[in-house]
Amino acid sequence: MSRVLITGSTEGLGLMAARLLADDGHSVTLHARSAARAEDARAALPAARAVVVGDLSSIAGMRQVAEQANAGGPYDAVIHNAGVGYREPRRIRTDDGLEHIFAVNVLAPYLLTGLIERPGRLVYLSSGMHRGGDPGLTDPQWEHRRWNGAQAYSDSKLFDVVLAFAVARRWTGVLSNALEPGWVPTRMGGPGAPDDMALAPVTQTWLAVSSDPDARVTGGYFYHQKPRPAHPAARDPELQDRLLSYCAALTGVTL
Repeated sequence: MSRVLITGSTEGLGLMAARLLADDGHSVTLHARSAARAEDARAALPAARAVVVGDLSSIAGMRQVAEQANAGGPYDAVIHNAGVGYREPRRIRTDDGLEHIFAVNVLAPYLLTGLIERPGRLVYLSSGMHRGGDPGLTDPQWEHRRWNGAQAYSDSKLFDVVLAFAVARRWTGVLSNALEPGWVPTRMGGPGAPDDMALAPVTQTWLAVSSDPDARVTGGYFYHQKPRPAHPAARDPELQDRLLSYCAALTGVTL
């Protein structure tokens, strides 16, 4: 039995992954952004061991989640599933001054990675759209560019892969991988998404707990349990270090 924490797991792919793991006898901790959503999560998956609560759009909320996670840890794996989609308008949190997509999709997995006691495995959800991401890292929070939600999302999903590969390079004792679940009809994907919903949560659970040698790798990028090429820039150590330095400057936490 493995102990697994899944962020953004009150609905959608996060909850589906949690159900798969719980049905296989693993100990699952869910994450909700509010107390009300936590109650929904408990009702949706009574088998869950616990629910941690915190809004990942703010640094304070990220820290709150990490503190609760550590109080209930340690974990064998953490699945960084929480995310917001490309239909988002540009939104700024006035307390942190953070752009919403960057905060939830990039800064939250960075800070949780840095603050939660190091597990044996880390899994980061990306998207096929990451291949259209801009690796320049010149304006990651869209302070100087005209807003483009699809591009902001693509950039954020590229940075998730960069983060996964950076952790794989730096933390040799941890299996750190990224994946794309496919374009599936979740709330984020929309009702017209063509991929198989049943397969969408499988790869992240496989990477989190499987003893399959193909899952016990690090620095990989996957689609439906098979390696898939990632954006070539994601393997650039210089880009990895620049992203880590940028996130460290925003949070005060260095990996």
